[in-house]
Amino acid sequence: MPNFLRTERYMKISLITLLLLVMCSSPAALASWAYSFVVNDGKIYVMSENPVEASALGDVVGKVTYHTDREGTYGGNFSNVYPKGTKYYAVQGIAPETAIAVETQAGYLMAHYEGEYGGAHVSWMVIKDWIAAGLILLIVGCVAVIVLKKWKDGSYRR
Repeated sequence: MPNFLRTERYMKISLITLLLLVMCSSPAALASWAYSFVVNDGKIYVMSENPVEASALGDVVGKVTYHTDREGTYGGNFSNVYPKGTKYYAVQGIAPETAIAVETQAGYLMAHYEGEYGGAHVSWMVIKDWIAAGLILLIVGCVAVIVLKKWKDGSYRR
């Protein structure tokens, strides 16, 4: 006669371990960003060292709503260098689709449009990993329930 309490305990430990492994896996990289940038309305602008005179500034076109110095996927108007509240300005004579000015402690710097920022969207690779982990956990749970049920009924054979 098998020891049900010991078997249940091993299955619980296995399920908890698997669940913890899935929960602790992080899709975000822990490396620093490759360059300084700001994101405004889903568009990424790479910072340059070109100063912009205050007299050349136009209207405020946005501001930093989130700051982080770690790679990952973020939404909103964020920056990897400038703190929350930093303002973005249009530059007279330059379309905001080409470049904007960013407020810094030393004045205003030009930021050039680089393209659409794809980080605000959750990548398929991240979703796929979580779906796979969930399916594995579901399969392990179903097998554990079936084995326990058979052992309790006495129909389990080794």
